[in-house]
Amino acid sequence: MFKHLKNDIPASLVVFFVALPLCLGIALASGAPLFSGLIAGIIGGIVVGSISGSSIGVSGPAAGLAVIVLGAIATLGFENFLVAVVIGGAIQIILGLVKAGIIGYYFPSSVIKGMLAAIGIIIFLKQIPHAFGYDTDYEGDLDFFQLDGENTFSALGEMLNFISPGAVLVTAISLFILLLWEKVLVKKNDIFKIIPGPLVAVLVGVAYYLLIDPSSLFSIAEEHLVSVPVPEDAASFFGQFTFPNFVAITNPQVWLAGVTIAIVASLETLLCVEATDKLDPNKNVTPTNRELFAQGTGNIISGLIGGLPITQVIVRSSTNIQSGGKTKLSAIVHGFLLLSSIIIIPNILNRIPLAVLAAILFIVGYKLAKPSLFKQMYSLGKGQFIPFIVTVLGVVFTDLLVGIGLGLAVGITSILIKSYQNSHFLHIEKKEDGGHVVKMTLAEEVSFLNKGAILNELNKLPNNTLLELDVRKTINLNYDILEILDDFAIKSKDKDIEIKLISNRGTVYNPKSFTEFFITKRENAA
Repeated sequence: MFKHLKNDIPASLVVFFVALPLCLGIALASGAPLFSGLIAGIIGGIVVGSISGSSIGVSGPAAGLAVIVLGAIATLGFENFLVAVVIGGAIQIILGLVKAGIIGYYFPSSVIKGMLAAIGIIIFLKQIPHAFGYDTDYEGDLDFFQLDGENTFSALGEMLNFISPGAVLVTAISLFILLLWEKVLVKKNDIFKIIPGPLVAVLVGVAYYLLIDPSSLFSIAEEHLVSVPVPEDAASFFGQFTFPNFVAITNPQVWLAGVTIAIVASLETLLCVEATDKLDPNKNVTPTNRELFAQGTGNIISGLIGGLPITQVIVRSSTNIQSGGKTKLSAIVHGFLLLSSIIIIPNILNRIPLAVLAAILFIVGYKLAKPSLFKQMYSLGKGQFIPFIVTVLGVVFTDLLVGIGLGLAVGITSILIKSYQNSHFLHIEKKEDGGHVVKMTLAEEVSFLNKGAILNELNKLPNNTLLELDVRKTINLNYDILEILDDFAIKSKDKDIEIKLISNRGTVYNPKSFTEFFITKRENAA
C-alpha cells in the first residue's frame, strides 16, 4: 500500500478538494446537518477505504441516496433515521457474507460505459453554473430535476442572469493552471508530478479571494465559497455528533428505510465498482462481496455517530484515477485530510471559491465523456451502441438507477432478439416433383426463448415438403421446443410433410415422439 506514495498523496489531495463540497452539498440536499455529510466522507475514506479490496475506489455520501434520505428524515426524524442507517449497514454485511456481490458482474460493458459517459456529461453541465457564479443548486446534485425547480438545462439559461465576473475569471485561471500543469509542466520536470495542479489552482483561488477588493466588480461573494461548519471550541466540535435513538428499532418504518438504504446503496456501490475497475489503468478486479462487507461496516459506524449513508461513488473514484491514485492509500489519506482540515483549518477551507472546484470537475467530466468514447461505441455496432446511448440518455434525463435499468432492459432485449434469430439455420432446396427439401439445423442451445422463431418456420412449410431436422450439434433442447416438434409431427401428416430427424444416433423418419427420443438420448448419454 505504501509503494506508490508519490502517486497516492497528490491524488488524495485532489480527491479531498472534490469530496469536501460534495459531502456538504449532499448533506444539504438530504435535509441533514452539514456535519453528517463530512462524517460520511471521513468514514468512507478511512474505514471503508481500509477494509475494501478496491485499489482506487473512493466512498462517501452519495447523491443517488439524497431523495431517499430526505424522505426518511422527514418521516422519522434524524435520530431515528440513523437507526435505519445502522440497519442498512448490517444488511449489507449479510449480503456480503452470502456472496450477493456477484450481481455486479451481470451488468453489460456497454451499460457501464454509458453510465460513466453520462456521469461525465452531468458533472460538466452541473458545474457550468458554479463556474459562472450561480450557486443556487447544491454541489454534488446529479439529478435532472433540481430542488430549486430548475432542470439541468433550464438552469443554464437562468444562470445568464446571475453571472459573476469574478467567478468566471477564477474558473478561467484555474482551467489554465490545470491544463498547463497536465499538458506541459508534468512532462518537463518530475517535481510537477509530485505537486498536484489542482492544489496550485486551489491556492491561487484562495489568494485571489483574499487579495481582490470586496467592492471590486471581480470580487468573489461569500455565497460562492465553500462553507464548512466552524466549531468555536472542542465542546462545540463534539457537539456536532448525533447518536441514533435505538428505541425506534421496533418501528416498521425504520426497518423499511433500512432495507431501502441497503438495497440502493449496494446497487450503486456494485455499479461503481464495475465502472472504476474499467477505468483502472492497472485493471485490478475488486472483490465485490468484500466491498459489500466494507460498505456495511462503514454504514454501521457512520450511523452510530451521526453520518449519512455511504456508497462507493464514481465522481470521487474517477477523480482519484485521473489524478494518478494507485492504491487504497489515496482514499484513506483523503479521509484523514477531511478529518484534520475541519478540526484545524475550517476557516481556510471557507475561503476556497466554488469556481476553482468547478474547473477541477470540468476536467474530470470531460475525461469521462470524451467524444472518442462515443465514436468507439458506435464503431462496435448496434448491439453495443444502442444500450450505451440509452443508458447515457437515461442517466442524464432521470437518475443513475433508472438510466442503468433502461440500458439493461435494452441490452437484455438485444440478447433475446439475437437468441431468437440464432436458434436455427434454414436451407431450402427444390425437389424434382415440385416439392421442397427444407434443411433445418438447430443450434447448440435451444431454449424456450426460441419457440417463436422455430414455430414460425415450421408453420410456413408448404405442402409436400421433406423436413431434414439436424440436431447433431444440439446439446440442450428445451422441453418447450420438444412440445412444438411433437405437435408439428401430428399436423405434418395433413400437409404431406415428411420429417427426417438426423442425430448422432442415426437417422429416424417421422418420429412419433420427439420428447421420448430426446429423453432416451439423454439417458443413454448419462
